[in-house]
Formats: sequence, structure tokens, C-alpha cells
Amino acid sequence: MKPLKVAVIGGGILGVSAAEWLRRDGQEVTLIDRVAPGSDRQTSFGNAGMLARCAVAPVPVPGLLGKIPGMLLSKDSPLFVRWSYLPRALPWLMKYLSTGRDAQVRRIAASLHDILDDSVEQHRTLAAGTEAARYIEDCDYIYLYKDRAAYEGDSYSWNLRAEFGLKTRLLDRAGLEEQMAGLAPGYDFGAALTEHGVIRNPGAYVSALARHFESQGGRILQADVSSIGPEGEGVVVRAGGEPLHFDRVVLAAGAWSGRLVKSLGHEPALESERGYHIFLEGASHQPRNPVMVADGKFAMTPMEGGLRLAGLVEYGGLEAPPSKEPGDYLKRRVRRLFPDLTWKAESVWQGHRPSTADSLPFIGASPKLPQVYFAFGSQHIGLTSGPKTGRLIADLIGGRRPNIDLEPFRVGRFD
Repeated sequence: MKPLKVAVIGGGILGVSAAEWLRRDGQEVTLIDRVAPGSDRQTSFGNAGMLARCAVAPVPVPGLLGKIPGMLLSKDSPLFVRWSYLPRALPWLMKYLSTGRDAQVRRIAASLHDILDDSVEQHRTLAAGTEAARYIEDCDYIYLYKDRAAYEGDSYSWNLRAEFGLKTRLLDRAGLEEQMAGLAPGYDFGAALTEHGVIRNPGAYVSALARHFESQGGRILQADVSSIGPEGEGVVVRAGGEPLHFDRVVLAAGAWSGRLVKSLGHEPALESERGYHIFLEGASHQPRNPVMVADGKFAMTPMEGGLRLAGLVEYGGLEAPPSKEPGDYLKRRVRRLFPDLTWKAESVWQGHRPSTADSLPFIGASPKLPQVYFAFGSQHIGLTSGPKTGRLIADLIGGRRPNIDLEPFRVGRFD
């Protein structure tokens, strides 16, 4: 069979994964993005590095709605809002928060489990035989609490994880000190999720995967895509002002996918959840495993060369510059955990999580233009789910039936 000419729009982990699986499938693949894969302008560059099999519980869960006003008014909250943007974000936020009822959460969790459970294996399979493989490590993922009562206050999410077979071991103060030398008093309880993974340098990892893709015959085009549309039985993509012609197109441009989706007549119900990280080069204190600070809603990940503090949520759209407050918050909170912490240099990064109103990505063909496949909307789990999502897209384009139910991820469900 003659190879299909396929364009993959978006050079983050989902786009690079889809491009590489399609290339291995024998397709003629062009990966298009305005910036290079692995660049610090990619959302995939700045995440916490976790392969979070445990992320089956979406952010909206029962009880969250009542906490939102207090979080917005607190000066020590992990939630930030640019108030001038709030009227624009409010319709999406209301729809998003309305999914936090038990029955809906359980449906969402079951679908997330389908694309997350074998994530470490999926990454290892994708990266095997490439430079990227060296960045993947097995690890535990530790949730840090002030005390057992605080842990039990999160029982809804922990019970949900247990229902999906995730294994946890509880840590007392002595167990925490083995994991985190120099931890300040006041944090005396933890829960370690086993059988997880971490990427020690996400930007370098994605870059290495892209180099392998290119070295094996894939094409990378650095250009801005302004439109996609039908052309006979194929698709025309206008990239860098030039019309390019393909048999199939994969849209994996993250939070920037919305404009192109709407031009096809879809309503994506998509919003940017702006996330931040601070990288502390040469940090004097590092946990042995990645740690989620439960009351601070940020992760501490030991990375190549230092410690990354990553997480938070800010609503402010795609255009506004980074805010100063989230970076200050992360430094203030890590000082509480490690009062003696020192580092040689620091850098602050801000990116855009593509979040749908039901916390589920789009995976599949557009009913309005079936030659176009969606692979975006992965909110907080883009790195974790990227390789499997890319493999599912390659299966669909190759005419193979995926081994999971893709109905919850269907394109056009918000139209």
C-alpha cells in the first residue's frame, strides 16, 4: 500500500509521539511547529517530569467548588487569576467545575485510566534505541502531608486511585526523612505511589525523540500554521504562508489548537491552564523521588542539574505575559519545606496546559473533516499520556481498531 502523506501540527510530546509512530507505520510524515521540538516555548518543556499513572482523578472532584472562593481570596493559594481575563474564562470554568460530581468523576477517571495505566511502558517502547531512553527512570511518587488527618481529607482521590489498582505505601516522619533530608518540622505524613516513572529532562527528552524521527526519514518544518481545510480527498495546510498538501493531518498543537478547530466548525471547550516552574540549579537539598506537596499543589522533581518546582494554575489566556506572583509563591513554599536550601542560579518558566471542560483529551477524527485527527486537550497529563495517544492516532490512521474505548474522547462532543 502506498504511504500516506501525513502532517502532524505541533512539536510537543503528543505531536512528536504521533509523528514517530506514524513514521514507524510506514507513513510519509512532516512534523510542523513554529518552534523546535523540546524548545522552552513548548509546554512539554516545562512540566514536572512525572509519568503520573496515578492522575486518574481530575482536578474537579466533589467538594472543590466550595473551596474556590477561599482560594481566590487567599494570598497564599496555588490558584491565580488575571481578573481582566475572568469574564472570558468564566463560561468554560462553570462547565469545567460542573463535572465534579461523583458519577461524572468516575466516568472521567475510568477513561483517564485507559490512557495512563501503562504510561511508563509506553514511554520506554517509544524511546527504545534512541538517545531519549536515558532520560526515563522508574520511581515512586510521594504525596507530602502535614499529618494523617490532612491525608485522610483527600480520601476521595486516594480511594479512586485504589479502585484502579494503584499501589500506595504510607510514610511516617522517619520515612519522609529518608526521602527528603533537611525537611522542616510540620510535615509528618506521606503516601508513596509505587510503579511510576520520571523524565529527568523533559525538553531534552522531546528533542532527542524528534532528532531520531528526523534521522530516520521524518521531516521537521518550522513554520506557523495559519489554516487547514479540505482539498479533494485530502487536506491543505497553510504553513509559513505556503499551501502544503497532505492525505491526513494530525492536530496536536495543545492550547493553540482552538483557533484551527473552530475554523473547521467545532467548539472545543478548550482553555489554557497556565502553569509555572522554577528551576533551582545546583540545589543543596533534593528529594530522592518526585514529591507532590499536597497543600501547596506543586511538585518537587529532582532533575538533571537541579530541582524543579512545578505546578499551579493561572487563568489568563494565551497572550498575557507571565505573572510574578506564581514564581514568588513557589520560592516561598519551598523555603518552608527546606529552610536551609541554597542554589547557584534560578530560572522561571510559564506554559499553557490545554484543558477541556471535561478533563479528557480529544483523540480521533473530525466528523466535519475526517482526514483531520485531533490529539490535544491533555490538561495536566500531556507528558504521561503522549506516547500512547500518538500510538492510538497511528492505529486510527493505519486502519487498526484501538484496544480501548475512544468514545469518551470523541471529537465534536461539545459541538
